[in-house]
Amino acid sequence: MTPELLDCISLRVPADAMEAFESALSSVCRAVSFYHDEDADEWDLQGVKERGAHEADLESALLVARLLTGVDPAITRALVPVGGWLARTQAAFPEQLIGQRFAVRGTHIAGPAMPGRITLTLDAGLAFGTGEHNSTRGCLLALERLAKYHRPRRILDLGTGSGILAIATAKRLGRPVLASDIDARAARVASANARLNNVANRVRAIRADGWADRRITRAAPYDLVFANILARPLCAMAHQLGARLAPGGRAVLAGLLNTQVNWVLSAHRRAGLRLEHKIIDGAWSILILRK
Repeated sequence: MTPELLDCISLRVPADAMEAFESALSSVCRAVSFYHDEDADEWDLQGVKERGAHEADLESALLVARLLTGVDPAITRALVPVGGWLARTQAAFPEQLIGQRFAVRGTHIAGPAMPGRITLTLDAGLAFGTGEHNSTRGCLLALERLAKYHRPRRILDLGTGSGILAIATAKRLGRPVLASDIDARAARVASANARLNNVANRVRAIRADGWADRRITRAAPYDLVFANILARPLCAMAHQLGARLAPGGRAVLAGLLNTQVNWVLSAHRRAGLRLEHKIIDGAWSILILRK
């Protein structure tokens, strides 16, 4: 039987163009990885998608990225077997110990959970946002910090991806979490991962267009909001976040480069939020804001 093939798209861009091209690939790809060449200050991006699928959408997304950045990178395409890609994904996804409380592992890892840690189990073949990225790690560290002093009741994970933050929050705080993503596939993956981690009764994952969805606005005001997305949409939604965050509530913002912090903070200050703590992980920043 001929193995199923995936379409692998690779490109290299300067640091200031990384966000736009990562967003372009993420809009159509099953998974996107990116690695920073610190010496050249450039990023290698790679996305995989179903063979022949979403070609027009991919071209449109890349065109927008080129227009926004003025960068026209060389793009290489290759077909890779699903099994080979999954094997590489699993090999690159060992169990990760994050902070003092969390351990993130794929379903391919056997053996008992590590004592004293909250184990988050994800399917490395499906999940995006598996804890290996700086922003996801930083959000888990922010959760660990907040859990020491706060007991939020109403919690939202906006742009949930694999559901890792919603699952971690449900396990650590024992509270229900509304998890949303604009991608229906992500919402399904988050639901599956919640069941895998035995928190399906606490994590409600929905496909929703952010603050435009009534299910999200009706559940406000929130005591804690995670938004691990990108700098541009974070800024665009700052006033909506400010309006739907409870007084004294916290927001954890991620998906932004260190060079974008001032821009994001400025937008949120105008919305009535102030910086409480900042976590820096490599080229990425994670912000804890308070209303």
